[in-house]
Amino acid sequence: MNKRIYLSSPHMGGEEQKYIAEAFDTNWIAPLGPNVDAFERDLAEYVGVKYAAALSSGTAAIHLALRSLDVGLGDSVFCSSFTFSASANPIIYQHALPVFIDSEPNSWNMCPKALANAFKRHRPKAVIVVNLYGQSANIDEIREVCSLYATPIIEDAAESLGATYKSKKSGSIGNIGIFSFNSNKIITTSGGGMLVCDDENVVKKVRFWSTQSRENVLWYEHKELGFNYRMSNICAGIGRGQLKVLDERVAKKREIFQKYAAFFADIPEIDMAPIADYGTPNCWLSCITFNNGQDPFDVIEALAEENIESRPIWKPLHTQPYFRRCDYFTADGKTSVSDDIFARGMCLPSDTKMTDDEIATVASIVRKVLGYNEL
Repeated sequence: MNKRIYLSSPHMGGEEQKYIAEAFDTNWIAPLGPNVDAFERDLAEYVGVKYAAALSSGTAAIHLALRSLDVGLGDSVFCSSFTFSASANPIIYQHALPVFIDSEPNSWNMCPKALANAFKRHRPKAVIVVNLYGQSANIDEIREVCSLYATPIIEDAAESLGATYKSKKSGSIGNIGIFSFNSNKIITTSGGGMLVCDDENVVKKVRFWSTQSRENVLWYEHKELGFNYRMSNICAGIGRGQLKVLDERVAKKREIFQKYAAFFADIPEIDMAPIADYGTPNCWLSCITFNNGQDPFDVIEALAEENIESRPIWKPLHTQPYFRRCDYFTADGKTSVSDDIFARGMCLPSDTKMTDDEIATVASIVRKVLGYNEL
């Protein structure tokens, strides 16, 4: 069997063990400690925000962001439809109602026109904007719509750490930003997430909730519902080491995208995922769409036969069985951009450990399925 080529697997930089060893040597094997403090400080500095709270997952970060905005029973929350379910599940945790917003074709992210249409029918407590596949949404236009109704933005930057929007770092532009460090993300802490914000009171409250809402007294006193959401000192040590190679990982992801684009340049039936002109993506996953009726699943199967991992594009949340009763808004009330992309798109292997030969192998298989000469 051929060597496995992964979609996006963990890639250690070399210094992670140093911070993990420090945690063991000092017996900081807990969901608090020097690595957590330093990881929060370093990530906040990198992104360009004042405060950060390291948590157990990006999902936990979205959940506590919603709580900090007082989202509760019967409230509505707008959310990008074209994303993973973790972006919307915390809305349900808070007994609120998701309302899904379609994408725009030039970035695949939340469409400001569709967003404006949704405001004609609903008054949400918050808007969750997802930066899909490592590219920032058009936050200025989205914020212009939200500002008409004084609605805060949660910027779901789970996939876009290291990307920029008009020279600002992804995750620093909304009222609250969140990141994920799941094993397939551009850097990982094995599992974990981060909430970032310029409001110190918000971050203090999030830290309080994430440690079971324990009051600052000698005995265990709880006046509010709490959660076990704090990141461990071990995982934070991995994150500290990973941050040191983040820019290298972003550069490699962009290189992979550019090589695929070059390998498919002579194939008019393939379109690379669009890159908007207002920022620089981190190219977390290199995505393509077919414009000739080619079934993406045939290509995915052909790659799998050669022990190569690829994946369909995210299935839009408004089409998921659990969310089908939720409202969904498009720009013109008819055409669903996210449905069209799902039907035609796929994610190619984008692992930062891939060699040039492996990238060429993937491209050759795609070319062969479409009837073109292999490389």
